Amino acid sequence: MNINSVLGKNWTPKNYNEETVKFLKENFNLSEIVSRLIAIRKIKIEDVNIFLKPKIKNLLPNPFILKDMDKAVNRTFQAIINKETTGIFGDYDVDGATSTAILGNYFSEINHKIQIYIPDRKNEGYGPSINGFHKLISLGAKLIFTVDCGTLSFETINFFQKKKIDVLVFDHHQSELKLPNALSIVNPNRYDDESKLNYLCAAGVCLMFLIALNKKLRESKWFDNNNIKEPNLINYLDLVSLGTVCDVVPLIGLNRAIVSQGLEVFKKKSNLGLNTLKNICGIETNLTTYHLGYILGPRINAGGRVGKSSHGANLLLSKNSKEIFKIASELESFNKERRIIETEMLDNIESKVKINPSEPVIVLSGHNLHGGVIGIIAARIKDKYNKPTIVISVENGIGRASARSVLGFDIGQIILNAIEKNILKKGGGHKMAGGFTIEENKIYEFKEYINNKFLKVIKNLAKNNILSFDSKISASALNEDFYSEINMLSPFGSGNPEPRFVIENLELLKSSIVGQRHIKSIFLASDGSVVKSVTFNAVKSNLESYLLSKKRKKINIVGKISLNEWKGEKNVEFIIDDISVNKTINNSVPSSNG
Repeated sequence: MNINSVLGKNWTPKNYNEETVKFLKENFNLSEIVSRLIAIRKIKIEDVNIFLKPKIKNLLPNPFILKDMDKAVNRTFQAIINKETTGIFGDYDVDGATSTAILGNYFSEINHKIQIYIPDRKNEGYGPSINGFHKLISLGAKLIFTVDCGTLSFETINFFQKKKIDVLVFDHHQSELKLPNALSIVNPNRYDDESKLNYLCAAGVCLMFLIALNKKLRESKWFDNNNIKEPNLINYLDLVSLGTVCDVVPLIGLNRAIVSQGLEVFKKKSNLGLNTLKNICGIETNLTTYHLGYILGPRINAGGRVGKSSHGANLLLSKNSKEIFKIASELESFNKERRIIETEMLDNIESKVKINPSEPVIVLSGHNLHGGVIGIIAARIKDKYNKPTIVISVENGIGRASARSVLGFDIGQIILNAIEKNILKKGGGHKMAGGFTIEENKIYEFKEYINNKFLKVIKNLAKNNILSFDSKISASALNEDFYSEINMLSPFGSGNPEPRFVIENLELLKSSIVGQRHIKSIFLASDGSVVKSVTFNAVKSNLESYLLSKKRKKINIVGKISLNEWKGEKNVEFIIDDISVNKTINNSVPSSNG
């Protein structure tokens, strides 16, 4: 379809089977739009009820199917029996902070002594360090967990295993064929794991571990013998869901149930840190995946990016209300600082660095770039040019990089391959994101290497220019009832994307810039309906000139719908992804949408 899209996208309707839609409507008492969305997602008929009402009890596998889980549980059980202090070495991002807090809060409930260590992002970098382990050992740790890291930490883990310090790794990053000499590596993405739980984040892996450990303690009568109440692991689902959403792992299978039930646990306000942060952010409604991914998550991450790396974990672990308020307030301040640094760096890069749009992969490097925000900058540039993007901050001859990729190009595997070829010093990641260190004099070699790799798969990536949508809708469909219908498919996220809709032939009435980077607009439809919209990060993009134009012209919009709640009032808004000036788009409007 040839669409005159402002962003140069080809708007394409998603395919679905009409017979499936008819069957769903007749047998599940669903509306046409909900039936169509389920058909588009190719949910098996036998899984429809579980998809609409996901429950952990219906989807939870035996946690011992994870490789090395038995070793991890048995060694931890021994540590509990012998009252050995346990150290937790966590990553500084949201997944690392939540994983640390999940384990820490559990051990606190059963009166088992722990010590935590979160490395400083700038001075120590990612992953277990010898200094960090020494610190935990100096605090009495006899057993050390690494969470959201450790799978590739050969030097540190091997060093301490030789010193008879047992290390248990709980991670989800891709592994090499060779593994560190840890006592246990529980990682659904290790090369020899057959659990088929590779979609779990580290917080999800930690939950599986606690389910297995809890079972061990229960069956051994440890709770009864020690007069300790067995922890209710459901209460930790708020933390697990936060880590799951913010690490952008697929919301399928068990993950979907975790997030769905986790959002319900949030309503209990049991975690003082999360509740305080929510209040500071001014969130007055029940939380959604949007709040987790775009409001709470960035603030917890801000500690690692521009402030104190341990703040995120400490916020989620602390039981002291004064300490919690102080940490939450500082995280809010750090996040504001992060935004300023991000804006300045992005402006600086775009004004001084010539980005060649014809290059397969965008690789940018500079001296003393702020390491805490290069990942965000890489993501912004990737979104703008729709190409894998790597930003490298060079200091004293060593570059530290953050990478963001596009669908179909596994950047985590590329990084591992480049390490094997001695192009990179170390690194790792996922299919869509990663990080690494590199000697400055090898940056050009890496650039050539990754561009050649990308060119080999580029034929399979033609779809990257496609902006797919689920359905056309009328402007009058934007109401609370329609939003509630669509929300039956939540939680939304990776693997279950938020539905995207097209509304045609709208007249732009007025637009204004809000929050420096976003644009709010009001449109008028031919039937008299008014569409209120917001376009995020539209300022200084190709969308700005169209949305702020004085000329009134008929345009089409594509995007998602959102429920905006403020001081008791509810308004359904349209979140614009792109606009076009075409008159008609080939896709029918469901009958239920007018």
